[in-house]
Amino acid sequence: MTGVERGFQHDTDVLVRLVDSQLAILRNRCRGADLALADAIAASLRELIVCTTRASAVDRARVRAGVHYFVLREGRPGRRGGRSLSADQRVVNEIALRLGRPDLVVADLAVDALAGAVPGAARPVDQGLLHTV
Repeated sequence: MTGVERGFQHDTDVLVRLVDSQLAILRNRCRGADLALADAIAASLRELIVCTTRASAVDRARVRAGVHYFVLREGRPGRRGGRSLSADQRVVNEIALRLGRPDLVVADLAVDALAGAVPGAARPVDQGLLHTV
């Protein structure tokens, strides 16, 4: 059996396509603030994918896990519904902070709208909530 050697770029492209496919699905299902949050999560994940293309295996695995968490939204067969986008947001934010990229933290768009802040701008996040990924 011959193995197929894949490069970093191939893995990066696959992950970006997964994020983009999930975002296309969410664009058909979501409206308003949920759609804006889905767009912001996808943008953050894309940037995390690209910035870890040549990072350590541990960092790449964290990002890959975040992508899979975002993509596999529906849960197990036989269970009701999927999880909220805010759960995806928390996971992506934790990964961004673990990788030292607070600029990729997805802001809470609902809170920003009420406060009149710029949607999607990074806000400080309580790092005390982080746990080992």
